[in-house]
Amino acid sequence: MSIHQPSPMYSPEQENICTTSIKVPVKYGELIVLGYNGSLPNGDRGRRKSRFALCKRPKANGVKPSTVHVACSPQAAKAISNKDQHSISYTLSRAQTVVVEYTHDSNVDMFQVGRSTESPIDFVVTDTVAGTQSNGDSTQTVQSTISRFACRIMCQRAPPYTARIYAAGFDSSKNIFLGEKAAKWKTSDGQMDGLTTNGVLVMHPRHGFSQDSRPGVWREISVCGNVFTLRETRSAQQRGKMVEAESQELVDGSLIDLCGATLLWRTAEGLSRTPTLKQLEALRQEINAARPQCPVGFNTLAFPSMRRKDTPDEKQPWVYLRCGHVHGYHDWGNRHEERDGRQRECPMCRAKGPYVPLWLGCEAGFYVDAAPPTHAFGPCGHVCSEKTAAFWSQIPLPHGTHTFHAACPFCAHQLSGERGFVRLIFQGPLD
Repeated sequence: MSIHQPSPMYSPEQENICTTSIKVPVKYGELIVLGYNGSLPNGDRGRRKSRFALCKRPKANGVKPSTVHVACSPQAAKAISNKDQHSISYTLSRAQTVVVEYTHDSNVDMFQVGRSTESPIDFVVTDTVAGTQSNGDSTQTVQSTISRFACRIMCQRAPPYTARIYAAGFDSSKNIFLGEKAAKWKTSDGQMDGLTTNGVLVMHPRHGFSQDSRPGVWREISVCGNVFTLRETRSAQQRGKMVEAESQELVDGSLIDLCGATLLWRTAEGLSRTPTLKQLEALRQEINAARPQCPVGFNTLAFPSMRRKDTPDEKQPWVYLRCGHVHGYHDWGNRHEERDGRQRECPMCRAKGPYVPLWLGCEAGFYVDAAPPTHAFGPCGHVCSEKTAAFWSQIPLPHGTHTFHAACPFCAHQLSGERGFVRLIFQGPLD
């Protein structure tokens, strides 16, 4: 399973992402969807996958604002929008629309993210359903809250390859429309700006994406890339306050929330410091080589290979989440009232709590270091390094329209227990 090579399946318009030419294109960074453990449940296909590499395009496709048409009738606005160039339309009333034309910017590459499968979208993202990874059920019954054309990321083609994020993406007609109901306003310098219905939220971690990372503050990004405090609820008409001291520039570890899915931005430099799949595999084999045993059945436990990450096998380690004691699966102390699997008594220390199988976290981009996988998230049982578990347990991720909670990055389950994770206690072989 490769995590760095993008899929070759693109529509003709997308000559953009890393091609297999002799000259390796510059990689700006990668977007990784939280809630997936290395791939989508049914496999990565084309522009729909769990991670997406943004690479320097053969030819720049960026745009920048140019002419502003202020007092347009709907007919005039339509005529401007129909021209073969990008534009953003701000509908102020039935009689008046402001249209901002955009012109080509040869210094910038543009990448668009959203739910639409139309060709302008480079990375197709759908709503993340917690636990989809482990049960193989990817049926979506809920109506999506992710915008069809959610956001666009502009990457400078010259070093240091700065990436900037903007709310909303251009559609197949190269237009962005902000209707009467959308929050919009005129800025102090006479320009127009606005917010999308459910908004694009961004959080930059403090101290980068490392062992010392701390959560930053969630902000909303406008259509023109300005930074605002959050609205009272996700789709409220009233915008927050502008935060002039902060920027829409993405840094290693920036989180982007599209109201239904959260993306992690990793820079190429940041990714070069994360563990590789080979290193994660070596750590898995190291644990298995120590031949941990079940204290009840005395059978040797082993983490399954990374390819088999959703079906428990007979050697699978299980953990009592209350205390961290690792066992194989057994029925010891499985009283009738405990058989729903929610509460089991640990034979080692008598602590009562959930008893779940352990799964290795296989998405290397979520790791803040390359230390051994010694801790597990609750209630899902995904295993990673201590610093990685500590980092994600303190990150408040947007949930619904106005709540936040910490979640496992590998499956999106809301964390439970005192800290959201537990240190694993393995029993070595008796010989």
